[in-house]
Amino acid sequence: MVGDSLIAVLLSIMTLPVLAVDVTSEDPSVQHPYLAVPMSIIAVLPLVFRRKYPLASAYAVLLLSIPDALIGVGIGSAFGTGIAVYSVLVYTGRRHGALYLVAVLLVSWGQLLLEPVPDKGIWAFVIAICLALCWVLGEFVGARHAYQREVEARLHLLENERDQATKLAVGEERGRIARELHDVVAHAVSVMVVQADGASYAIKSNPELAGRALATISDTGRGALAELRRLLDVLRNEDGDAEPRVPQPKAEALVELTERVRASGLPVDMELGELGDLPAGVSLGVYRIVQESLTNALKHAGRGAKACVKVERTGDLVTVEVTDDGAGTLVSARAPVGGRPVTGGGNGLIGMRERAHVFGGTLDVGPAPGGGWRVFAKLPVRLAS
Repeated sequence: MVGDSLIAVLLSIMTLPVLAVDVTSEDPSVQHPYLAVPMSIIAVLPLVFRRKYPLASAYAVLLLSIPDALIGVGIGSAFGTGIAVYSVLVYTGRRHGALYLVAVLLVSWGQLLLEPVPDKGIWAFVIAICLALCWVLGEFVGARHAYQREVEARLHLLENERDQATKLAVGEERGRIARELHDVVAHAVSVMVVQADGASYAIKSNPELAGRALATISDTGRGALAELRRLLDVLRNEDGDAEPRVPQPKAEALVELTERVRASGLPVDMELGELGDLPAGVSLGVYRIVQESLTNALKHAGRGAKACVKVERTGDLVTVEVTDDGAGTLVSARAPVGGRPVTGGGNGLIGMRERAHVFGGTLDVGPAPGGGWRVFAKLPVRLAS
């Protein structure tokens, strides 16, 4: 707006010399010079906002040019109208520019017809030439702006395509490495199985041979474990960021999880059955389902909500039920519990369902009958083990 303000100031100053010459002449045409100066300033003032509000600014200049021409000299508003034609064409397009140009021509020719101006034909020709020059300049600058926007859009598209191509290439390479490492690990496990079978037959008749077989199993297992870690690095560290390896949580860690959730502001009641002898995969699946369910409750249940967690084992079946009495939807969320935003990837429900299906179980998610939200999962133990 600094440049546009400078334009308005210059147009206002242009009126002063002409006004001074007219007032000091023997037959001045301006009868109220004390009104002409402020009117000339007001007439070009909307040009300050010509980039931010091009249409409103242009029509304001056009309307103010009428009293400016009647009271004062009208030079500043005349130039301001031409600048407005240029601005409308550049910042709003040809349609609005053409409509505004027609309005300017009608107002200008109406003023020429009503005012006692000598040589009206010459003045009409000058006005037409000035407006044509403003239109041509607006067409040129508008075309440059459109070309620049097109180039920026293409560059942005090319950058996205390059990033996608890079990600696809990296993914293909990781997949190839993973397949190779899988073959290595599979071969190592096959060797371990064969050596273990041989050791079981020779452990009584030939203890020395059994000992060598066990040593081979140990060495092969260590190598397979190292290759498996490399495989996990390839599959997990997509951005090359090495994450420290920590033990995966089990069902017994649910107590600590609920304590952290309570500290975040969501009251949680927990009922845990006997889960000590669960297989590691099932135990991790139970923990992740409860963790994601409580995270969703923190995000969507709303203030004053409570959650309840029930995890029980009946024979070879583990049931997980997480309920809350809050908003009851994952789409229309209330304010987060504790007043702090909780971020999430948005794929929590998909992840819970996949975990349940991996172990041959089921997952039901939806509004609870009495209000709130309910997550209910069944995980078979025998199939998973």
